[in-house]
Formats: sequence, structure tokens, C-alpha cells
Amino acid sequence: MKNEIGDFLDYLTYERNVSVNTVGAYRNDLESFVSFLCNDYMVLGRDQLDLGRVDHLAVRSYLAHLARRKLSRSSMARHLSALRSFFKYLMREAVVETNPARSVATPRREKHLPAVMQTSEVALLIEQPDGSEKLGLRDRAFLELLYASGLRISELVGIDLDDLELRARLVKVHGKGSKERIVPFGSKAEEALRAWISVRGELVHDPDEQALLVNYRGERITARSVRRLFDGYIRKAALRSGISPHTMRHSFATHLLNAGADLRAIQELLGHASLSTTQKYTHLNDWQLIEVYKKAHPRG
Repeated sequence: MKNEIGDFLDYLTYERNVSVNTVGAYRNDLESFVSFLCNDYMVLGRDQLDLGRVDHLAVRSYLAHLARRKLSRSSMARHLSALRSFFKYLMREAVVETNPARSVATPRREKHLPAVMQTSEVALLIEQPDGSEKLGLRDRAFLELLYASGLRISELVGIDLDDLELRARLVKVHGKGSKERIVPFGSKAEEALRAWISVRGELVHDPDEQALLVNYRGERITARSVRRLFDGYIRKAALRSGISPHTMRHSFATHLLNAGADLRAIQELLGHASLSTTQKYTHLNDWQLIEVYKKAHPRG
């Protein structure tokens, strides 16, 4: 299978323009499958491996092998996806007649509740930037806006000055799939934004630069820089590990829901196409569920 795998990876690279990292992941997954077939399943030498002998039972046995190695379900699903793509390519090239991975069910992925910050943690984080410095005012502004509007990092760094309506406390956001939405923000975010905008001009020397958030050179700040700054403030505040900029988005949605906001309204604010996606971002604490039950059930 060495030649077939090489041809498949070339196809991904030169015809599909797949990224180097993805091609590397496919290579590792397929070589792992070959190793399993030769050493654990077919008990044949690598040169004797016959692709025609690989059936759905072999693929299922491979998933069971991965499970015994304690791989997560999401990792197992990725391996299966690689096999499906590989055998689909081989069918196109008339190397095999069927795709043995197609009929194998994808392992159900584990459902993890997203991490959510307490309001006290959010307040502590937002207080970390030094308000006596220009860049500190910028950082305070982006932290306030992240929590106030539940933005993705890519949406945050893409905001231009013309996208802001400070008096109305609204921001136009360019979300996934080039979809635009209008999101409100509160008085604290407005205050922080006004403070930052008042000094922004001291950093920006290019009159054509429209980015709301800029770096020390006066150029639009990158998502990578925002994440690095965010992580630094998390450490400075001595907050628990695992908190990311996306955690602010989770917290925004969950805090609104816990305060009685409608789930569909939260869906619009987050820019989700599906309500089921919004439900993954929001959850209630056990004590809140108990309180809802006591208030709503006739015999609670």
C-alpha cells in the first residue's frame, strides 16, 4: 500500500490543495492502519498486503484496536474519515471496487460541557490591563467587547472604526461565511472603547488604517496576538487554567441564558446558523436546574 498512500497524499497536496498539516495527519493515520493490518489483523508481511482483502470487518477491527489503545472517540472518527477518503480515492483510480470504510458507523463523539467563567472571574480578568498605558486601554477595550458581545477572535480583530455605533452601543460583525450581524454591547464596553479610541490616533500614522484594534506599530492586530495577550492576563490574574478567548464567548451565552434570555435571541447574537450549535455553548448549573424544577413542578 506504500505506493497507493503516496499517490493519495500527492493527490491531496497538488489537486486538492490540502494543508501540509492535514496531509501529515492523513499519512500518520494511514500508516497506522497499514501497521495494524500487517501486524495484528492479517498477520502478513507488508509487501504481501492485498487491498482487495480489506473489508468493513477489517476497518471495524481497526477501530476496536484504537479503542483498546485508549484513543478518544474524536481521534477514532478522524482515523475513519482518513480511511474513507483514501478508499474513495482508490475507487476513483479503479484500484478497489468498494469502499470498506463507508459502511462503518462513525464513533459518537464525547459531549463536553464548555468551560464557563464566573462573573467575578470575568471582572478580575478585565481589570488586569494597565489603564495608564495606551496599549493597556486597547486591551481593556477588547476584553470588555469580547465579553459584552460574545465575539469570536476573528470577528474581534476584523472590526473597523466604521463598524462601531458608540452612541447606540452597536457593532457590525463580519462572521463566518461572510455573514454580517449587528450585536449590542453595554455601558462598560462603551466606556472602554471611548477611552481606547481617544488615544488610538497616537499610534496610527496611516490615514487609511481603519482597524479598531491596532498593535504598537499602528497596524491591525492579529488574532494570534490577541490570544497571546489574553493568556498573559489570565496568568496575571492567577485564574484557573483552560480559560481561552472562546471561554468568554461561552460565558457570554451562558450568563445571558441563566438571566432568562431567550435561546433563539442568543443564537442571533452569536451568529449561529443552527440552534443546536447554540445549545452546546450554554448550560445550566445543577443548583439552577434544581431551582427551576422546584418552581415549575406541581409537586416540587
